[in-house]
Amino acid sequence: MLASFNGDGLTYGHVHLNVSDMDRHIQILEDHFGGRTVRKGQNANGDPLLTAIVLNNTLVALSPSDPTMPSSQSAMDHFGVKVRNMEMFLDKWRADGLPVTTALWAEQFPSPPNGFTGDTFIGAEGQVNAFVDFPNGARVELQEDPGLHVPIAGYHIHFWTPDYVELLDWYTEVFDLDIRPRGRIQTTTDVPGMNMSFGDADGPTAPTRGRALDHIGFEVDDLEAFCQKLEAKGIEFDITYREVDSVELKIAFLTDPSGTYIELTEGYDEY
Repeated sequence: MLASFNGDGLTYGHVHLNVSDMDRHIQILEDHFGGRTVRKGQNANGDPLLTAIVLNNTLVALSPSDPTMPSSQSAMDHFGVKVRNMEMFLDKWRADGLPVTTALWAEQFPSPPNGFTGDTFIGAEGQVNAFVDFPNGARVELQEDPGLHVPIAGYHIHFWTPDYVELLDWYTEVFDLDIRPRGRIQTTTDVPGMNMSFGDADGPTAPTRGRALDHIGFEVDDLEAFCQKLEAKGIEFDITYREVDSVELKIAFLTDPSGTYIELTEGYDEY
């Protein structure tokens, strides 16, 4: 279920992953993240045109395609979820033969993060955090929240790019958002259901298309009118507004200055 729309008819929608093994990723998202799988349409081979796993506050859509690199090497480094019990999540994750990759993430820093123990660390908001990677390299940050009303809920997406301040400004201007700190991170903004955090990278990061995390998405209450509003601001679309009846969605695509591909949708909130 997605969060309610804001006054501009905007809420967070989804992340879209390229995966080499659809069944394995569906199993992970259902068993470990509590997802509910929705399939829409059918191609000539009888396979679904769209597969999406519904989580609290977000969806994860999957495309059967071998990614060209992990998300940690692209501008959209990872997406994040809150978990009610970190130890239970990590124990079950390991029991499924999946690695906890916090230590790999820590190697990117000149010194270990605050409270780093190898599997977990103290995150920007003072909570226990950890990182895990999906089999094709889409990275997920976990943040423990014992007061969470559900076991798992979508929480944030994190951009890393040398021009992170300018990128934050672009998002706040294009989507009419306000800058709000998230714990120690000053460069963040919010859409309903999701925080968007922006951090510095040591060097250039790759565009997202074709990577493990191919694109992100926002759900819009009246997409056609919203696209017209963006066009009036001078925003150019890679794919202009259109209706895709086979998957019960209205869509449009654009690309942000960092190369992160963005899908705007109308209809995911009905999934």
